[in-house]
Amino acid sequence: MSEPARPIRIPPLPAEERDERQHELLAPIATDGRHLRIFATLVRHPRLFNRWSAFGGVLLRRGELDGRHRELLILRTAWHCHADYEWGQHVRIAKAAGLSDEEIARVPAGPDAAGWAPLDAALLRAADELHADSAISDPTWATLASSLDERQLIEVCMVVGQYHLVAFTLNSLGVQPEDDAAPFPG
Repeated sequence: MSEPARPIRIPPLPAEERDERQHELLAPIATDGRHLRIFATLVRHPRLFNRWSAFGGVLLRRGELDGRHRELLILRTAWHCHADYEWGQHVRIAKAAGLSDEEIARVPAGPDAAGWAPLDAALLRAADELHADSAISDPTWATLASSLDERQLIEVCMVVGQYHLVAFTLNSLGVQPEDDAAPFPG
């Protein structure tokens, strides 16, 4: 791994330093027998970690949005926040959700780039508007509402907000991308 882009302010908690509660919280979310740096760092605050991971889990694994749509929102949010950790993790998840390499590479170009379907462009635009204005404009909302139901529309806002929270936290704590993560574009 190369030099960190940001200083590591709070490192992942080593397994030998975790208490019983921290081990309990991390056990169900091991990935390939390991704990991702995000989780090993945030579990330093067990009560907060417990609540946050439940909320994030609903959006990521049990939400109403199609996985492809969710990942477009997350990647665009990661790009806006210069969140190299989130970008790297979610490229892998986006591919599994059906996004092509070409589509992932086009996310930084935004909603006006050639090739997006109208709903995809509206999702990217919603992430842009939420980032810039803290609200989705009426025209973007109308496009989204023509294809998404109420629960999905609520999730659009929640997904972007959740991944802003994650980006702000990981960027500030200096959580480094996993060694096998996709690099941040640019």
